[in-house]
Amino acid sequence: MKKNKRIIFLTISIFFIFFGLWFSSTNAYKFAKGYLLFKVGQEERQMTFTKLETKAVATKKGPSKTELYINRPKVGENIGNLYIPKLKADLPIFHGTNEDELEKGVGHFADSVLPGEQDNSVLSGHRDTVFRKLGEVKKGDLLVVTTVAGEFTYKVKQVRIVDKDDRTVIVPKPRPTLTVSTCYPFNFVGAAPERYVLVAFLVESNINS
Repeated sequence: MKKNKRIIFLTISIFFIFFGLWFSSTNAYKFAKGYLLFKVGQEERQMTFTKLETKAVATKKGPSKTELYINRPKVGENIGNLYIPKLKADLPIFHGTNEDELEKGVGHFADSVLPGEQDNSVLSGHRDTVFRKLGEVKKGDLLVVTTVAGEFTYKVKQVRIVDKDDRTVIVPKPRPTLTVSTCYPFNFVGAAPERYVLVAFLVESNINS
């Protein structure tokens, strides 16, 4: 009789032990699942809030850069003047670097940005006309460009002499840059094999309101 009671008691104990383990594991799973879903949801909400805050800040700040030129010039148009204080020279700038533009003054490489804009604005001219004294301009000298957008002052940071086929003259720049080039040597007879290049960085802007 006592033996049967012990068996029944042992069976009941084992049942409660397994029930407890099952109940605990089930609740632990539910808790873990709920916690995981909570964390995922929390991260998604945080990402959403971050995107909304970023959008709000961007909207509040407005465009990343000011548009200096409402209308882009056509090839052949006079877009402004280049003043070189060192030479006391005031030269007209025409959009384009075909012979028609270079015969009239300084040519602006049409695929480059306009003066004052972010990136590399490239000007070219003949060494026997507008740029016959460009070799006197050195590092530290100023170049002043005036357009419909305003007046932009650049300081020469580098003087380069490169091969006539060197395309690094027109590569993009990480800051507002004015690159001015002409044929070199200045006294060379015929088609010159090199280019005299001034690389200048924007140091002052007086934008028209």
